[in-house]
This record gives sequence, C-alpha cells and structure tokens, in this order.
Amino acid sequence: LMLVQLYGAAGGYSKVVLRYLILSSLSLPSSMHLIQVDSVQRWMEDLKLMTDCECMCILQSKPISIEKDEQNELILSSQYSTCDNLQLLLKRAWIISTELTRIAQKLEKNRWQRVHSMTVRVNCHVHSMINEYNTSTRSSSEEMHQLEKLLIDKCSEFTAFTERCLQTEDEEILKSMKSCVNTTLTTVAQYFGQLIELVLTQEAQNLLRQIELSGSLYVTESAISSLFSLAQEGAHLCRIIAKEGGVVVLFKICRQDCFRCLYPQTLRTLASICCVEEGMHQLEKVDGILCLADILTDTSHSEATHAEAAAVIAQITSPHLTFTQHLSSFLENMEEIVTALVKLCQEASSGEVFLLASAALANITFFDTMACEILLQLNAMKILLAACSDKHIVDTPYSRDQVVTILANMSVLDQCASEIIQGNGVQLLMEMLFEKSSSGNPAEAAACERVQQKSAVTLARLSRDPEVAEAAVKLSCIPRLIKLCRSPTERNNSDSVLVACLAALRRLAVMSPDGLEDSDFQQLVKPRLVDSFLLCTNMEESFV
Repeated sequence: LMLVQLYGAAGGYSKVVLRYLILSSLSLPSSMHLIQVDSVQRWMEDLKLMTDCECMCILQSKPISIEKDEQNELILSSQYSTCDNLQLLLKRAWIISTELTRIAQKLEKNRWQRVHSMTVRVNCHVHSMINEYNTSTRSSSEEMHQLEKLLIDKCSEFTAFTERCLQTEDEEILKSMKSCVNTTLTTVAQYFGQLIELVLTQEAQNLLRQIELSGSLYVTESAISSLFSLAQEGAHLCRIIAKEGGVVVLFKICRQDCFRCLYPQTLRTLASICCVEEGMHQLEKVDGILCLADILTDTSHSEATHAEAAAVIAQITSPHLTFTQHLSSFLENMEEIVTALVKLCQEASSGEVFLLASAALANITFFDTMACEILLQLNAMKILLAACSDKHIVDTPYSRDQVVTILANMSVLDQCASEIIQGNGVQLLMEMLFEKSSSGNPAEAAACERVQQKSAVTLARLSRDPEVAEAAVKLSCIPRLIKLCRSPTERNNSDSVLVACLAALRRLAVMSPDGLEDSDFQQLVKPRLVDSFLLCTNMEESFV
C-alpha cells in the first residue's frame, strides 16, 4: 500500500531548481508533488487510464487480426518506447495502489456497495496492467507469470467475496466476513507489491544488461536515458537499480574513453542512484571517489562532464544523509577534489554549473573541517565573493544559499575575517539579509530563509573581530537585524532566522552598544535569548 508514495508525479519547478532540490536531499512528499500539478492536467493524464475498465479488459482479451507487415511494425516500434511503457505501468500501478487504499477506508466504514464497485475496478485495472506489460515486453520470467496468476486469481476471489457481502443483509454475518475481506485485501496488496517489485527489477536488469553488453553508442545512450528515468521515480527504484549493480555498470562506462560523450548523462544517473545507502556502498566498492577525482582533475573533459561529476560529489556528501561515514576514500582525495571544484566555480559559464560546483563545496565543508582550511589556502573566499557580483552566474537564491553556507562554515577560522574585509564580504552579507522570494514558490522561499539565517550566523561569528563588527555597524546591519527580529513578515515567519538575527545583534551590540535604542536593548539584547525569542514570536499583529 505504501506504493502510493512511490508513484507521485512532480511538476512546477525548473530544471535547475529540481537539480538543487535533489542535491540538497530536500525531497518533496508525494502529496506535495500532486498539489503542484495543475488539477486539469492531472485529470487529462489519468483520463486515458480511467476509461471503462470492463470494456478494456474484454477488448484486450480478444485477438484483433492485423496484416503481417503492420504487426512487425508494431513490434519494431515497441523497442523504442520502453520508457513510455514503463511510465504507463507506473501510472497504472499508482492508480491501483490508490484504489486499494480507498477500499480499505470504505471497508472500515462498512460501505459495501462502494467496496464492491471499487474491487471490480481494481480487478479490471490489474488485468489491464498485466496485459499492457506483457504486450510491450518480449520476455517474462516464470516467477513473474506465477505472480501474475496469483494476483489475478486473488483479485477474482476478492471481487466474488465482496459481491457475496453485498447480497447479505445480516449484520452479524457481515461482521464475521469483514475480517476475511480484510485478509484478502492484504493478500492482494502483497501480491501486487511483489509483482511491481519484480517487474521493476526485471526492467532494471534488462537496461543494465544493455549498457554492459552493447558496444553501440546509440543503444548504450538509450539504455542510460531509460535508467535515469527509472531512477527519477523515487528512492525505492534507486535501491533496486543499486542492488542490481547499476553503480558498478555506470562507473565502467565512466572509465572507457570510447564513451566520453556519454559521461555527463552517466554521471547524472549516478547522482540520482547514490541518494540511497545501497548506491553509496556500491560506489565505495568500485573506487568511485577516485574515478570522480580523475574526471574532475582531467582538463580534457568538457565543462558539462565536470559539472555532473560535481553533482555526484554534492549528492554523496549531502549533510542530510546519515550514511556517509564509510566514505573513507573521500578524505584521501579531498584536496584535489576541492581544488578542482574551486576552479570550476571560478570558470563556470552558467548559473547551473556554478550551483552544482558550489553545492558540492558547501556539502564538503560540513563533511570535514579540513576542507575549510584547504578553501582558505586556495583563495576560495575571494573567488566566491567575486562570483556573487556576477548576476549571470549567481542568479538564484539557491546559488546564494550555497555561497553563504561556505562562508558560514569558513567563518569559524580566525584568518577568515581579513579575507571577508578585503573581498567586501560584509556588504554581501548585509545584502543577503534582504533576500526575498520574488515568485512565492515554497522552495524558493525556503532557500531565501536559509540565506537570511546563514548570513546572520556568519555575521555573528565574524563580528568577534572588531574590524568586521565596525564594518557591519557602518553598513547599518544593526537596524536591519532589529527589523528582522521585530517583523515576522520580513523573515517569512521563520524562527531559525529570528534566532540567528538575535545572536548576531547581541554580538554587534557588545562591539557597538551606541547603535541600539534603549527599547531595543531592553527587549532584544538584555534578556535571556529564549525570552527575547518568545517576545519576538508574539509580535504578530492581531486584527480582532
């Protein structure tokens, strides 16, 4: 029944934003995915699957004679629509799993008429799904045929069972039959889940076999593209691909010069698969870090290849993942990886390339503190601050989020203060305190909150240096921090921004007490931090 979460469709975000969300592991729940899609568009997509299922089943059960040439043409064209067939299967599976969930809800309320009609519908959808898949695939395993038969038989039994319940009016008999119906429903869901798992595993195996055995550039490219589409369907699909050796096969491609033109596509697929623990373990086993380091440091590769390698690094070092501790080989190659990423940031020709490279650097600063020292030696602070002045390169809140994350993590080093002063970094941090979403997009608004929070944190850490504190006061940082504390709308009602601003304000108040009015000092600086926080969170206007 949890398959409902697996087949949600995403929509509404640009390519760059989607990449950013993936790399930051800010996965959206499928309920949000469904909300983001226009309701009419959703209806139009599902309409072809929600037609009269009973008629569909009968039609698909009867052979329709066609000319021999036309049949060959259909079989030939099906070779090039693997991805479309899989998408159709996943949509059908999503509908079935949704219907099973609704049956359980109606059963709980003893709405037998609805339970029976929905059971008939599920039965038809299952038949349609199996017929569609068997039509589009040339070979199926014996195990799959057995599961298909089990599921079809159990669905027929389920339909007959609910029909008998519909004809019974005795409440006691219905009560005794309800537990049997529940058991049958559970069994149907179990067989259905096993069948889908087996189908997806077989699809992954077929694609990986094509990639591994084919010497054709076209076939390999097509198989990698289909594998990437499969990986986009969610973490469960990525686990299946990883368990079937997907990471191993893809890194083999990345080690063959004859497939250089496929490196960007291959690395993008790897970044998707490595969001799960199984993918990370496989990456470690095949010395994937060393391969990525070689790609990043090889100047003969294209910028697109370097950017996609940076995306893989960003994925595997994400602070949101809890299973990165085993990446011991990363520390061995960290200096050359960081050096290559800094160079990529400096030479980035587009906002997306800069975003991927800076996201990787930001995650590495969380991954190991030694990275901050390496960045300082490489003059990364100067490079990042200079990039922020180019609106074509640092063009979104997502990119600024990565930059300010690096600055915040580097600001723990004492030598960082002088670099900030020289690069006009205090002015940049002040500007980031004004970060606002222009589109109202929830993901963008969240990124703006993080930019405000981290810029305040960076100011608080750097203001231990009198020179930085003096520069911040001259740039009117104190009034802006006060406004962020007192006005919930300025900080998008974010508590994390409030706490960071209070901390920065208190640090600056120590260095420059004359910059605050007495009421601000009494309410925002003098009390305990928790008391000031509670005071500010209760400042929202009341219209009663």
